[in-house]
Parts: sequence; structure tokens; C-alpha cells
Amino acid sequence: MSQTTIRTQTPAARAAGASGPAGAAPDADGTLNALGLFTVLLGAALPLIDFFIVNVALPAMDRDLNAGPALLELVVAGYGVAYAVLLVLGGRLGDTFGRRRLFLAGMATFALTSLACGLAPNAWSLVAGRVAQGASAALLLPQVLATIHATTSGPRRARAVSLYGATAGLAMVAGQILGGVLVAADLAGTGWRAVFLVNVPVALAGLALAARAIPETRSDRPAPVDVPGTALLALALIALLLPLTEGRAAGWPLWTWLLLAAFPVAAVAFYAIERRLETSGRTPLLPPSLFALPGLRRGLLMLLPFSAGFGGFMFVIAVALQQGLRYGPVEAGLALTPMATTFFIASLMGPRLVSRYGNRVVTTGSVIQAIGIALLILTVHQSWTDLTLADLLPGIAIAGFGQGLQLPILIRGILAEVPAERAGVGSGVMVTTQQSALALGVATLGTLFLTLTPSMGMGEAMVRTLALQLAGVVVTGLLSLRLPRMLG
Repeated sequence: MSQTTIRTQTPAARAAGASGPAGAAPDADGTLNALGLFTVLLGAALPLIDFFIVNVALPAMDRDLNAGPALLELVVAGYGVAYAVLLVLGGRLGDTFGRRRLFLAGMATFALTSLACGLAPNAWSLVAGRVAQGASAALLLPQVLATIHATTSGPRRARAVSLYGATAGLAMVAGQILGGVLVAADLAGTGWRAVFLVNVPVALAGLALAARAIPETRSDRPAPVDVPGTALLALALIALLLPLTEGRAAGWPLWTWLLLAAFPVAAVAFYAIERRLETSGRTPLLPPSLFALPGLRRGLLMLLPFSAGFGGFMFVIAVALQQGLRYGPVEAGLALTPMATTFFIASLMGPRLVSRYGNRVVTTGSVIQAIGIALLILTVHQSWTDLTLADLLPGIAIAGFGQGLQLPILIRGILAEVPAERAGVGSGVMVTTQQSALALGVATLGTLFLTLTPSMGMGEAMVRTLALQLAGVVVTGLLSLRLPRMLG
């Protein structure tokens, strides 16, 4: 596999926009050093934390802004849709203009849009801020994996990608925990606003570190932006995600059905245009030839049910604990601490286990996760009205351990065969799939849960939703049996 060359440039050369990549303070051999890796992982954590941090803050936002269910769902969906729609474009821009440059731009705009969300005077302003925040996250996150892919190789790359996977999983769980703590702490009377304002100093620190520690890389053969492909991908994702997230709260008006009907048309048109561009020798936004890579293709198929189930679970448990059992935001967040702990432990064990047992680690992880979810189903079914954090602990801890054996290894397998010159678009495709599936999980499992609750009660609705997630885990496990042996 080829690797992008990293070299230091003079300030004059950087100002002139010379084609060679530049590094602020890379290692002597031109690779990403420890501080640089920490910095890009910080950039990976922020957008994922912010997708989940609002879940436990939604009741406080509703009270303060008188938002109502439709606008509250837009607070979640606006971020997720903008994020998913622009991720591949963000990866392409990094390939073309420099990944460090786009990382800095994304981090700066993430700080500004977080400040706008924290100061929002009303619900619609908050929705607008969240859309802009999702767009800035789409500039930031694709540069993380692309930089790792272009500045490391061999065991260093495997370790870095494994750490990325661990960071991604922990960030998704930690976001919900952190949201509960910040809302309950009510720092200086900020209440729910603290979940956004906390990003500002963290992003400023990330900017300072990135300016010094991340080397500049870009594709050796940058391609122009594929405008038709970008527009059609945006239309396809919006047509799928927006009505699914807003339909229930809005009462399923005509526009939701029209958008859903437009989704397959936009998806087919997108594929046709991308294939035509690649056949004619031009570079599409999402080259169909990427899907000829077996690790990427099969890994993405596994990532879909995994991430959809994860996103739906996190939303459902936040609503069920706060509205069903009247837990406070701290308790609702702390319920997930066992998941974060066991996920972290498993993610550290994963690389060593994979070197010995190969693909069987992923399959075993799905079995362990299934056991944890089945235990949660049994616990909720038997003890819903008297459910305590101690009752939830075994199932959540076991499920988290199983997830930790899957996600970091899946990410490593998806990207293993992607050439360095396509690092940006490859990571963009992977993260877009993950983000779209997370949003789809909130939309589908969340909508099912909220639809079933009035007729059968929140406890039984949670049981039915968890059962559907369990089916998705089984699908992930079966697909893992066909992963390429390269993971071994």
C-alpha cells in the first residue's frame, strides 16, 4: 500500500500553497507523533460527543425554550443530517486543500457554532445553530482518519486506528454521561447551555495543539469537487433521514411521504452519475470502485446495523429513564458508566486478540453484546416499575464489552485496503455510513419506542425496541463470519 509522503515546508512555501504537504512539528521520520495523535483523537471525540450529549438535556431545553417535540427532534436531527450529508465532501476537501488546514477550519467553526448553540435565545435559533454545528463537524472528523492513514503505517497505523475506534465508542457513551452531569451542575446558571459552551475552551485548546502537532497531508492527485454527486448525495440522505426523524412529531404530513418516495430515486441517480464519472476517467465524490474492496464493503454492511442499534439504544434509554422512571439527568447518564468502562477495557484487548484469533474476535463480540441486550430485555420486562441502576448494570456492562470487541476492529478492517491517496474519501465514506446509521437508529428505534409507549407503556415499549436491536446484533454477528482474513 502506498503512503503519502510527509515533509516540512518553509512558511513561504506554505503561504504559496505548494503542492507538498507540510507539518508543524512531526516526528523526524515524518509520521504522526504522540501529541499529534492525541490531537486528532480529540478532534474525533468532539463531534461524536455532541451527537449524544443533547439526549439527556432535551427535557431541560423543552422547559426553558418551550420547544415542543417536533423542534426538540430537530435539535437532534438537524445536527445529524447536516453532519451525515457533508462528511464525504469534508473528506474530499481535505484531500484537495490539506487535511491539517481543514482540521483547523473545522475545529474553529465547531467552537463558534457551539457558542451560538449555547447562547441561542429561542428554539429555532438553537436548531439553526445545531445545523451549522453539524456542518462544521463534517469538516473536522474526516480529517482524523485520513491523517492517521496518510502519516502512519504497519503496527503504528493499526494501533492508531484501534485507538480511534476506542475513542469513537467512548465518546458516544461519554457524551450522554457528560450531558447529564453538566445539566445537573447548572454551572453559573447555564443549565442545558453548558452542554454546548463546554466545547468552546476544548476546541480552542485543540486549535493550539493542532497548529503545532499535526503534519499537513493531502492527496497526490487532488480532484475537483463533484457538484452533481454532492447535491444528489445530500438529497438522498435528507430524503431518508429528515422524514424519519421528524415524521412522528409532525404527524406524518404529505412532505414526509414525498421525501421518502424521493429517496430511492435520488440514490439510484447518485450511483449512476458516480459510475459514469469514474468510467470516463474523472474522480467522483464517492468512487464506486471503492466498494470492490472486500474489507470496506463487508465492514460497512456490518457497521450499519451496529451503529443503528447503538444510536437507537442511547436515545431510548435516555428517554425511558428520565420520563419513564423519573431519573435525574445525572442518574440517567451514570446508568451508562458501566458500558463506557467495559467498552474501554475491551477496546484495549482487541488488537492483541485479533492478532491471535482474527475475525473470531468480532463474532465473539457480537455474541457477548447479544447476551448483554437479552439480559437487559429480561431485566426491564421483570422489574420495570422498580428498576434501579444496579439492576441495569450487568446487562449494560456485558453489552458494552461486546461492542468494544467489535467497533475498533471493524473500523480497522474497513480502512485497511484503502490506498493512501484515497484516505480522505475512504474515511468520509466510513464515517458517513456510521453517522447516517446512528441517525437512522434514533429515527427508527426512537420512533417505534415513542409510538408504542402510549398503548403498552414505556417498559414494554423498551422491551420491544431492545428486541429489535438484538435482531440487528445477530445480523452483525452473521456478517462477521464473512469478513476477510486480513483481520487476522
